[in-house]
Amino acid sequence: MAAKKLIDRLACLKDIEQSIAEINDFLPLKRDFYVFQKDLKTRKAIERNIEIIGEAMDRLLKAYPDIKISDSRKIVDTRNRIIHGYDSVSEDVIWLIVNKYLPILENEVRILQTEINEE
Repeated sequence: MAAKKLIDRLACLKDIEQSIAEINDFLPLKRDFYVFQKDLKTRKAIERNIEIIGEAMDRLLKAYPDIKISDSRKIVDTRNRIIHGYDSVSEDVIWLIVNKYLPILENEVRILQTEINEE
């Protein structure tokens, strides 16, 4: 059972890592909010990946409530807001998440993956 939980935890972290990589791929190197704001496909693709991140985080929190990820509950709440309050999702909030909080999350996920692999 412990091995399955470990594999599940790694799978969720991998899903988060993959979604962050896709978000970074969707955005040009020179990040311009006004270009982002006008690009519906990119905005929707990024929102979808934030949903995936939130779902993976929710699964992690259920199994590991003390997981060392900053704002883990807020990540899940953001996913819920995108899905259930889709008409109230602000482009500038998504932009802030992508540029300020995703790099922090990406670093924390890498640290956790390293720690798990060393177990």
